[in-house]
Amino acid sequence: MITGATSGFGRACAERFARAGWKLILNGRRVERLQQCKQELEERYQAAVFLLPFDVQEKEQVEQAISQLPTNWLEVDVLVNNAGLALGRDAFEEADMADWETMINTNVKGLLYVSRSVLPLMIRRRQGQIINIGSTAAKEVYEKGNVYCATKAAVDSISKAMRIDLLRHRIKVTAIHPGAAETEFSMVRFKGDTAKADAVYEGYVPLSADDVAEVVYYTTTLPEHVCINDLVLTCTAQASSFYTWKG
Repeated sequence: MITGATSGFGRACAERFARAGWKLILNGRRVERLQQCKQELEERYQAAVFLLPFDVQEKEQVEQAISQLPTNWLEVDVLVNNAGLALGRDAFEEADMADWETMINTNVKGLLYVSRSVLPLMIRRRQGQIINIGSTAAKEVYEKGNVYCATKAAVDSISKAMRIDLLRHRIKVTAIHPGAAETEFSMVRFKGDTAKADAVYEGYVPLSADDVAEVVYYTTTLPEHVCINDLVLTCTAQASSFYTWKG
């Protein structure tokens, strides 16, 4: 099951898992995009795809959708908590509080709602893996990153807590923290300002969504007794949130 599967990392993960022959439960808010994704994966890979369109911010929607999964789709082996976003790049005292609330509701609450709803399906089988998509912003707070960095730091902490509490259920928890990656991320963050979004990636080769998807997939291919707990992924030109070599 992959949340936020209509674009970026989520869409690339859907492609990678479909190519490997996995059955896919795909979530997103944009129904037309989900349907297009399903059609393409079925045609290209003969993949079995089930769509769960809902907004991860809405607890009732999440619970209802997952509780109504058909019997033959209840054996969820992997949950990729990918749905997330950054909105705005403003100083703390100038930021739009609505942006803060959307980031908190999506990046933190959404991850919690989906995880709590899917976990019973894993616990009763005593197996499964949860992959939480964080960010290098979880590791270092940068100027005008404020609440986005805070939400990804929360994902980091929640992942650690999950890993401890779910030990007794034999469920793996993996946190993957990508650095700069050229997806729709910056277009969303800068609210459609193409010039600002493009400037983020000028002068170096950033990660692609496919790069991240390949790493996500790899973490699911290891022996049953092996779990990658925490992984920070950047392009070669980036050392951290602060240091990127451009030129």
